[in-house]
Amino acid sequence: MNLIKRYFSGHKRPGGISDLLVLAFPMMVSTAADGVMTFTDRLFLARLGPDQMNAALGGGLTFQMLTFFFIGLSGYSTALVAQYYGAGKLTKAPKVTFQAVLVVLLAWPFINALNPLVNHIFMNANLPVNQVGYQIEYLRVLTLGAIFSLLRHVLGCYFTGIGKTRIVMTSTIAAMLVNVVLDYGLIFGKLGLPALGVKGAAFATVFGSATAVLMLLVPYFNRRNRMVYAVLQSFRFDGRIMKKLLHFGYPAGLEFLLNFVAMFIMTLMFQSRGTAAATATTIMFNWDLVSFIPLLGIEIAVTSLVGRYMGAKRPQAAHRAALSAIKVGILYSIVVLFLFILIPEALVRVFHPATPSQAFEEAVPMAKAMIRIASIYVLAQAFMVAMIGTLRGAGDTFFTMVLSVGANWAFLPLVFITLNLMNLSVTWAWLAIVVVYMLFAYAIYRRFKTEKWKTIKVI
Repeated sequence: MNLIKRYFSGHKRPGGISDLLVLAFPMMVSTAADGVMTFTDRLFLARLGPDQMNAALGGGLTFQMLTFFFIGLSGYSTALVAQYYGAGKLTKAPKVTFQAVLVVLLAWPFINALNPLVNHIFMNANLPVNQVGYQIEYLRVLTLGAIFSLLRHVLGCYFTGIGKTRIVMTSTIAAMLVNVVLDYGLIFGKLGLPALGVKGAAFATVFGSATAVLMLLVPYFNRRNRMVYAVLQSFRFDGRIMKKLLHFGYPAGLEFLLNFVAMFIMTLMFQSRGTAAATATTIMFNWDLVSFIPLLGIEIAVTSLVGRYMGAKRPQAAHRAALSAIKVGILYSIVVLFLFILIPEALVRVFHPATPSQAFEEAVPMAKAMIRIASIYVLAQAFMVAMIGTLRGAGDTFFTMVLSVGANWAFLPLVFITLNLMNLSVTWAWLAIVVVYMLFAYAIYRRFKTEKWKTIKVI
């Protein structure tokens, strides 16, 4: 009992666990709901066969690669809004959000213009033939509807920055429900809807995001928000705020982009090893995503909380928030660790196709081993997201970009050497990635310990 009390000591102080959970719990639920949407797409598509499920992974990662520079850049609005909120400059918060809206409105046509180039890459990446067509269809629908996911992200950043994370949670749960129902209807042709397969999964995702946007716009324009934050006066270009957003946001955007380019290339290398290897990789990444996404809720919450306390010139409270995030994350990750170690085959067989598949059966032992390997680093994930959220909230975005990008691009030669020069299995390649990931987490910790982030001035 004394050990537990020491673990949660100071939990009611500013930056303590109670303070963090007010923001983090709704964001963990919100990001978990996002994970359910992605998971459901691939789970339902698995019933149609490995090719459509694998196409959803490849197309989904490509969509993230195309959008995540703008997601990362505009996502710094969370920290910027939080810093203005902490400093008591409330009317500047929606001005930040409008600058972020301008960024994503300009990004949307650019994202769609890259579709032909990406399709050419798919067709020349030595992917399973049946997978390529599905992957192109899935990506085309997602990019056309990208404006909804971008606007949803920006509006969510605003409410997270001012500490109203329950609003974000509610909108995401609504998006999840719409997505799951439409997945069932549009993938299989149920509920009076056409059977569109992988294209139906993409449409369900777009309609889910559009639902969330509508739900976020209602509180954004409500009377209190108009009066306290002067939302209606925020719809104009503000050069000073835009400069701050671009200056502090571009490292996060560049980090997201380069990391997902690396992830995209790595996935192509895994999937080029055949249908069984592609299936094992997809199953492992699905469970890795499910386990990791709630931790992103902690990262978003600690970014907001650290930004708020740094804006209020209370660096010690910001430091305490980081430690609280580590404690909460570790407790969550211990549960995931035991699941990955004890029941990996049950987790793999969730994705069994409706008809017997030799490729799936060949994938089962590979996927089991990869899930067990993932259990090695789940605790490091909890530690890492707390540190990264803290550094970003304080404005130390350039260092996190350099380190994160360096680690992710280090994965590529490791995977290439393991798969092509040493001719080992995808399981060994995944183990090499996990080892590098652990080194990355340690380097982030060393940066946090220097406390240079406490001296950065953002506003």
